[in-house]
Amino acid sequence: MKRVIGLTGGIATGKTTVADYLADAYNLPILDADIYAREAVAANSPLLQQITKRYGEKILLGDGSLNREQLGEIIFNDQQELLWVDNLIHPYVGDRIFAGIKETSVETLIAVVPLLFEAKMTDLVTEIWVVTCSPKQQLNRLIERNQLTPEQAQARISSQMALAEKAKKADIVLNNNSGVEELLQQVDVAIFR
Repeated sequence: MKRVIGLTGGIATGKTTVADYLADAYNLPILDADIYAREAVAANSPLLQQITKRYGEKILLGDGSLNREQLGEIIFNDQQELLWVDNLIHPYVGDRIFAGIKETSVETLIAVVPLLFEAKMTDLVTEIWVVTCSPKQQLNRLIERNQLTPEQAQARISSQMALAEKAKKADIVLNNNSGVEELLQQVDVAIFR
């Protein structure tokens, strides 16, 4: 049976750092939900057409692609709109991950799914790793990484399941409070368990 590690955690906790390390150090294939979500709303895609129908042309950039900043302002301030968009995109992402798992012949692979629990995709994986850090670190990293105001960053964090809840549901918790070296040491232990 394939070992499919579901790598999740909150926004700006270090999932990409862990995924990149697993790809580089262990040569493991990565199935990235964020890439599939971007693919789902590519210019002229059926899903982008539905989003445009709901929110109007203002949701598009000049080249016809999705204005992510504009959509973020809508969905991270309105739970119902977030739910509508998630219900549109999650099935596409789930199908792509499922297909990727089937098509990959290696024994171990990584599915990076930030909303693994929220999107109810836990049945696609055989074990769950959650990357955590302190709420203060998460907020500061997100503000810095995405150039957001504290309010904007908090709205994005609050739109996801609490990190503590995710950690309770994990097979492995990777603590990213102390820096990259310590985080990757935990990954080295977890991969051989």
